Amino acid sequence: MDAHEPLGRRGFVVGAGAALLAGGAVSGAEAAVVDGPLPDFHPALKDALTFPLAWGRSPIRDFRAWRRAARATVEEHLLVERQDRTPYAPEFGDRSPGDGFTRESVTVSLTRYERVRGALLTPHGRGHFPAVLLLHDHGARFDIGKEKLVRPWYDDTRLASASAWADKYFSGRFVGDELARRGYVVLCLDALGWGDRGPLAYEQQQALASNFLNLGSSLAGLMAREDERAAAFLAGLDRVDARRVAAVGFSMGAYRAWQTAALSDHVAAAASVCWMTGLKEMMVPGNNTLRGQSAYYMLHPGLARHLDIPDVASIAAPRPMLFFHGGLDTLFPAEGVRVAEDKLRAVWRARNAEDRIRTKTWPEFGHVFTDRMQDEVFRWLDDVL
Repeated sequence: MDAHEPLGRRGFVVGAGAALLAGGAVSGAEAAVVDGPLPDFHPALKDALTFPLAWGRSPIRDFRAWRRAARATVEEHLLVERQDRTPYAPEFGDRSPGDGFTRESVTVSLTRYERVRGALLTPHGRGHFPAVLLLHDHGARFDIGKEKLVRPWYDDTRLASASAWADKYFSGRFVGDELARRGYVVLCLDALGWGDRGPLAYEQQQALASNFLNLGSSLAGLMAREDERAAAFLAGLDRVDARRVAAVGFSMGAYRAWQTAALSDHVAAAASVCWMTGLKEMMVPGNNTLRGQSAYYMLHPGLARHLDIPDVASIAAPRPMLFFHGGLDTLFPAEGVRVAEDKLRAVWRARNAEDRIRTKTWPEFGHVFTDRMQDEVFRWLDDVL
């Protein structure tokens, strides 16, 4: 989600459409005004979503068969090809010593379209090390991407922006540096539009996404595929223990973390901070998603006809998963979080693995990933990897 304030009361006159659906005549008197840019018949659209492929609702009773079918459905809706065999062809450079680890830049081909630059942190000592694919947030801040989580050693201007971001959301910490200091290899790459792949302007997002769709592709699908490929690249590094790779993220990065776990068998565990909800509970007047714009990075057209948001995350079961939520987080209504977490726990329970999923609401926090939350995530990673 982005850092803009939630929508206020805005009118959208769409009563004619509702009248047509109801079989009635269309007249100006029948126009209705609702909060936010939703059609006035949006409750009917939500009622039509039954998520028939969800585990427990799907006629498929074998979990492995369900997992294959659910993943295939998600992949179909990404609109970006699954098998991109483009060599990663990594180029390493810009090395710098850290506190107990080494920083270096790495440039890789995640798809055949573009080379992507990222930050790679490696602990001192002999591997093989556990590793974290660290996925940055949205925040409507595009001049920095990977720098939101890894202290930039190569650009003083970005360091100033990144330090301010860390102060605002991460208790002044760079999460990637903290993980590397604790013995994890960390890979963090820019998503399209951020850092070295931007900066995109906030109001350009919707046009970018629609142009992808016009070209038979998808902005959200590209990000999903790139994250999946990044997980495979990280797991394949000689310094990494391929059995102990986690995905970790905050906000949009949290969405990316559980999505990558659902799509990639290279991810052994995932920690998601401040992005999990039921879809119907999110699509309500005033929610930030209704702006469009940033939502397109997390929108796979048509997927909701099959699976709810937590249903997609459940494809990762029974691998260890962690979901944190801020009780004061206005971006995700408490009811949506509750619905999602209930669905998630039910799936892990069905796999006799309820001890492998952890959910927690921090009542005193909003949309942040504080040092206290980080420390719990770090301890959890130590336990599950």
